[in-house]
Amino acid sequence: MRPTLNLWLKAGLCALWLLLAVPSHALTSADALQLVTGDSDQRIATLNRLASAKDEKAAALIRALGEEAVRVQGEQVLILQGDTATDAVSGAPVSLGDSAEDVMLNNRLRSALDTALAGMELVDGDPARQREAALILQRVSFDEPDAAQLPLMESLLKADLDADARQTLELAQAAILLASEDPAQRLQAAQKLGEAHKAIVRPLLMQRIETETDERVKAALKTSLAGLDRSLAFSSALAEAFTGVSLGSILLLAALGLAITYGLMGVINMAHGELIMIGAYATWLVQSFFRQALPEWFDWYLLAAMPLAFLASALVGAVMERTVIRFLYGRPLETLLATWGISLVLMQGVRSIFGAQNVGVENPSWMSGSVTLLGNLTLPWNRIVIIAFAIAVLVGVTLLISKTRLGLFVRGVTQNRPIAACMGVNTARIDTYAFALGSGIAGLAGCALSQIGNVGPDLGQNYIVDSFMVVVLGGVGQLAGTVYAALGLGILNKLIEGWAGAVLAKIAVLVFIIVFIQKRPQGIFAMKGREA
Repeated sequence: MRPTLNLWLKAGLCALWLLLAVPSHALTSADALQLVTGDSDQRIATLNRLASAKDEKAAALIRALGEEAVRVQGEQVLILQGDTATDAVSGAPVSLGDSAEDVMLNNRLRSALDTALAGMELVDGDPARQREAALILQRVSFDEPDAAQLPLMESLLKADLDADARQTLELAQAAILLASEDPAQRLQAAQKLGEAHKAIVRPLLMQRIETETDERVKAALKTSLAGLDRSLAFSSALAEAFTGVSLGSILLLAALGLAITYGLMGVINMAHGELIMIGAYATWLVQSFFRQALPEWFDWYLLAAMPLAFLASALVGAVMERTVIRFLYGRPLETLLATWGISLVLMQGVRSIFGAQNVGVENPSWMSGSVTLLGNLTLPWNRIVIIAFAIAVLVGVTLLISKTRLGLFVRGVTQNRPIAACMGVNTARIDTYAFALGSGIAGLAGCALSQIGNVGPDLGQNYIVDSFMVVVLGGVGQLAGTVYAALGLGILNKLIEGWAGAVLAKIAVLVFIIVFIQKRPQGIFAMKGREA
């Protein structure tokens, strides 16, 4: 089986070599027929010749063959484009009859076709396509390294390539050199692969250490493997830390509104999760509007969704406070039961309006993809943006509470309601404003959460318990404690999850919080002075 695979790979690589070396050749009817109807050897030989011809019609036929969009009708080779068919040689429209036959491709032809297409993309493609093609060639070189591929790699590296595509090809070249009969080339390749800091290199180094006979090369392989392991361990630690900070930022967004409604106002709001859900659904509605009415501005729908998510949840929170909660201040048990009932009403209302199925919110293009650091540390853009968003919301809330007139009134009513009323503060209005503020921040949390998962009626149920744990652990009424608790629980949860699993990590975090609260009931930051 392996010698046959080597023949297939070499046949495909020959197509790439000819692509770089052979002058142009126009597509003829005989060539097109040989490509789709001859035996495998003839078809691969024709593929090599046409791929090297740099003829637009030949390239179009090869790409259509790769997409299985080619049919044979009599002596004509047709390319399908939707419901229409065109002659591959003349380009003229042709009526597709019942006699048209599919083109058969075996595994050998598919391998040669894929490699030829990769070479075409490397020479003529844009940077993104060059990177994809380079990865195909890298996979071939890592699986079946062959010294016959070296001239091809050297020629491709002389072309004008994207930086990432060039780096990928250099690794493919090093993988081929690692199988060379020359110890000096193997030594150079071992050092080159050790500098890559990519996990894909590790199996290749381990496999070569077992078969290497030259002591210098084996020592270089072991040194490269040890350096690679250290790099991978460091990257893994950074990845876990980033994941923990990411989870902490999500917990912070979910708990920040509750830190105001529960921490500052003393209201046990069991409908806080549903306020998060309302913000997420508001984001989905804005996305749907932009997709239908303003598709050219779709990438910026999130900027419009954030204030609307805040206002939607703040409005619902204000209605809750004015109609139910204002009559229950100082009665925590009744508040808990009333808000739990409101949460059930909100969930059922969303199910009735939007349906019980989850809805998907698409990331803007600038939040899609990821950034790669240190060779193998991949950080998703949506998580990075959410961390920055959480920091911005935290700074905004801190400034609002500490530097504005509303914040002064909220702190005054929280610390001493009768004295604040004697000073002329409308305490009922401040209660509504404060509760609406906390609810609006929950809506912002829903807007952020919509970018990392599906939106459904039960979205808030996943975060209500964690939000209360964060607020209680950080210290009731303390925004700084909320920050420390959210980040601490996020990082601790991910560190334990790495070696014990997600379920045991949740249990361990819950046990830690129970023990901590027993020893320090006031939380990380306790109120002092008049605030207490």
